Amino acid sequence: MTTEPASSAEQQRKLRVLLVEDDADTLAATLRLLEAMGHWATGVRSAEAAIARFFEGAFDVVMVDIGLPALSGRDFAERLLRDHRVPVVFVTGQAEPAQTLPGTAWLRKPYTLEQLAAVLESSTAP
Repeated sequence: MTTEPASSAEQQRKLRVLLVEDDADTLAATLRLLEAMGHWATGVRSAEAAIARFFEGAFDVVMVDIGLPALSGRDFAERLLRDHRVPVVFVTGQAEPAQTLPGTAWLRKPYTLEQLAAVLESSTAP
């Protein structure tokens, strides 16, 4: 009896994701996508709400839009990374800057399911 190898999506570790996205439709669609991939995800619409929701050890990765109102995604990430060790993935339509923050990755919108899976895997690899 032979067993088929698990697909790469099935092999991927299930993550706890905090998603920070100010556009309600994009937030809802991305949460559905993450959950369909088998991840547990929760979303908020501002950096300020993310700060209130975040606590150490609760999330494996934080995905954040750069262009948030008030506190920007980059400012939020800098603040978060000062005190916590958690991978941050910037999700944005902007091109990747020449200098990125250590401990962060960049996912450019629009992205494919494969690109999302790859950035989550590489960001959370031991």
